[in-house]
Amino acid sequence: MSALSPGLVERVLERLGLAQAPEPELAGLATLYRAWCRRVPFDNVRKRIHLHEGRPGPLPGDAPARFFADWLRDGTGGTCWAGNGALAALLAALGFAAERVVSTMRVAPDLPPNHGSVRVTLDGAGYLVDASILFDEPLPLVPGTTTRIDHPAWGVECRPEGERWVVRWRPFHLEFIDCGLDAFGASAERFREQHEATRGWSPFNHSVSARRLLPDGRLVGAAFGQRGEIDGEGKLTLRPFGAGERTAFLVEELGIAESVAARLPEDQPLPPPPGH
Repeated sequence: MSALSPGLVERVLERLGLAQAPEPELAGLATLYRAWCRRVPFDNVRKRIHLHEGRPGPLPGDAPARFFADWLRDGTGGTCWAGNGALAALLAALGFAAERVVSTMRVAPDLPPNHGSVRVTLDGAGYLVDASILFDEPLPLVPGTTTRIDHPAWGVECRPEGERWVVRWRPFHLEFIDCGLDAFGASAERFREQHEATRGWSPFNHSVSARRLLPDGRLVGAAFGQRGEIDGEGKLTLRPFGAGERTAFLVEELGIAESVAARLPEDQPLPPPPGH
């Protein structure tokens, strides 16, 4: 797992609003994950700019240190492989037993793994934290047992499936998505390979996608050219961005630097996957 320097960890904790490093126990994990969900957005802004401008090198966020440097400077997050890789590295630097999880968002039948997540083990018990779904509290992974995070906007349900689990969560554009947790203990190199495999085609390559929790109980974001919001009572509002509204949303509600948000190319329709 990529190590983070103590100085960088200190700067990250300060930006997360944490006066001191959380202890590697459940209360500390809950504090850190809640701060992450409310301050580090899930977004594909840097990825879209990278692909549109034809930049060389790895996709943005593959190296956790670079992910955090970009976030500290510009407020950008990343997509699942980058964001969860960075979250796993931060947790490890703080003494948590964190491991990368390879998963599958089951948006169509028979898909290969397409999502990264993080499991933390505390006193023999597993907890899922995810830098993309953002469900505010560590989700217990209990063998043979269904567990939940109850909240009208970002609540999730985790049900057992054989020796693994499936997490049901609510995006902006569908009623729900099931995410199967396929393999635990993945390497940083596996995450980089999975991330690189999305360069040619991905739902996150053609239009802005974003998600962040707000302190007032709302979940806000973007999906397929539309602004999404789920309020504290669970009411969904989804509408196209107006002229100039997309950049303002990224700056004012996600906290992304205007100099970066303004470079984002116009949204494009999602083409079919290769071979379809």
